[in-house]
Amino acid sequence: MKLLKLGLISLVILFLLATIMGIALPSKVLVSRAVNISAPVDSVLAQIKDIQQWPNWVEGMNDPSVRIESAVSAHIGKSEVTIIENNDSTVVSTWITAKGKPQISTIRVIYQPQQNVTIVQWQFEQSIGWLPWERLGSMMNDKIMGPMMEKNLDQLKQLIEAKNRSL
Repeated sequence: MKLLKLGLISLVILFLLATIMGIALPSKVLVSRAVNISAPVDSVLAQIKDIQQWPNWVEGMNDPSVRIESAVSAHIGKSEVTIIENNDSTVVSTWITAKGKPQISTIRVIYQPQQNVTIVQWQFEQSIGWLPWERLGSMMNDKIMGPMMEKNLDQLKQLIEAKNRSL
């Protein structure tokens, strides 16, 4: 009986410690990557403003399970993606997972005329619940999403720079 009490008390203490550690972590997670593209802003915006152009540079968009509904909406895997804001320097989209958890994706475009370079900065922001395993698990977001974002931005750069060289 003492062993059972000790085990139960240990579990409660471990849960409380994990909760306290989780509360100390931020409630929002931001993963961001950027790339410099030697091309004018218009070339970049043509690829990022229209979801129908994303298969050219976003890995996995050529998969048969991807359903592109319109220029602003698609189903990618188990996520529903919708562009909610689109202007001359920013494209904001929501990515809603199968579990209904939203992530906000923001792609910013900044033109540097003195270097003839367009900076493309892509970020994902996610709100995390209070549960300790959610907050502790969110520490892996950068390791999971970062390399995917870098690869996609590199593909965007190669695509746009190749098109501009052929003009």
